[in-house]
Amino acid sequence: MRCGSDTVSDVNQHDQRTVSVQAPLRQFAVPLSATRRGARLARLLAAERLRAWGLPVEPADLIVAELAANAVLHGRVPGRSFRLGLSVTVQGVLCIEVTDARGEVLPARRRAAVEPVESGHGLLLVEELADRWGVRSGPVPCKTVWAELHIARVSAHDAPQPGRG
Repeated sequence: MRCGSDTVSDVNQHDQRTVSVQAPLRQFAVPLSATRRGARLARLLAAERLRAWGLPVEPADLIVAELAANAVLHGRVPGRSFRLGLSVTVQGVLCIEVTDARGEVLPARRRAAVEPVESGHGLLLVEELADRWGVRSGPVPCKTVWAELHIARVSAHDAPQPGRG
């Protein structure tokens, strides 16, 4: 699992800066059918894994749901599955990755529509909920859409507020 922060070396940079890649503390990956049922199962499995790890479920489950739904709607190739990956880094970052078999179909960052529309808000939601997100090509013919959540920020948001029941 790589998420977005572990580019080992950028060959276009003259100084050849290198970022160290650290193994995740926790890791989970599962292939799922590229169907609505598979997308629903992705959200349920992610929520269960996060609970088992003692991590907050929200908003990660919403991000998983959106990325999995996009993989099913836009990344589906008949007979091919998509892959859900979760990992937690030493730095306390939850990495969510969804890999599908349509590497030639990349998601685009959109602006919020002025007029109400029925679909197309999934990545806007991901952008709002995640600390960072992006797309990584490969291995051919696949692509991976990833999102990162800083666990401390999410946990602080979920903490009980004084005076609330």
